[in-house]
Amino acid sequence: MDKLIEKIQFYYDTILQNAPAFLIGLVVLLVGFSIANFGKKFTQNKIKSKVKNTLSGLFIAQIISGIIKTITIVIFLDFIGFQGITSKILAGAGILTFVIGFAFKDIGENFLAGIILAFKSPFKENDLIESEKVIGYVKELRIRETIIKTTDGKDVFVPNSQILKSPLINYTIDGFLRNEFMLGLDYSSDLSNAIQVIIESVSKTDGVLLGAKKPTVVIDEFAASTINLKVLFWLDTFKSSSKSYHLAIRTQVMKNVLDALTENEFSLPYNIIEVKQYKG
Repeated sequence: MDKLIEKIQFYYDTILQNAPAFLIGLVVLLVGFSIANFGKKFTQNKIKSKVKNTLSGLFIAQIISGIIKTITIVIFLDFIGFQGITSKILAGAGILTFVIGFAFKDIGENFLAGIILAFKSPFKENDLIESEKVIGYVKELRIRETIIKTTDGKDVFVPNSQILKSPLINYTIDGFLRNEFMLGLDYSSDLSNAIQVIIESVSKTDGVLLGAKKPTVVIDEFAASTINLKVLFWLDTFKSSSKSYHLAIRTQVMKNVLDALTENEFSLPYNIIEVKQYKG
């Protein structure tokens, strides 16, 4: 306890003796952090104009900013008279790296994963991706995590190592996104005619792709009261990455299908539950 008090007293006396240098050191600290922030923005803007994936530029800018801030802190400590501390930091860098690497291995793992993601570029900003059941749009790649805006508006911070080690689904990398929905028809329905009506209705909806990505209808199951059909169609995500855009087309498709089936007198019944009572 006495040694701790002596060290505190030593640092206090050192600060008093070097008061002018301490004030100058604060100025150096503020200037250094300002340069780091400016350098971060400058690097982002320069790299954005030269690379396709803006997330890589942001990640590199964060690393450069972190290095400048670290150097600034070391200079500040040296400037105010704590040369012993900076010397020990530099001398013990190897041991410190080992200890930190062991204690914070998850942070180091996420950092390395971030570097790989930044240069491998499996996704870009605003791409719709899925990782470990988290589905959303990529907003930012940070040193430790990737920020994903889910389709219901939540901001999810996913560790970079999780994205790297788990299966990653990118729904927008090739510009195609498939939508689907289910509907049930009465067992007495003419399925061939119904499928034809559905396909024609979906195909006429603006935003739905045709040709090789034309709409498809398949029989999914024979339920208790209905024959369930699965309707599948494709959208061009290069036109818009907005979830509201995709949902608007999906809504219009479902409305058109319902109108077409009703117009052609097809029945879409509810599930029927038969309750029997037996007298004991």
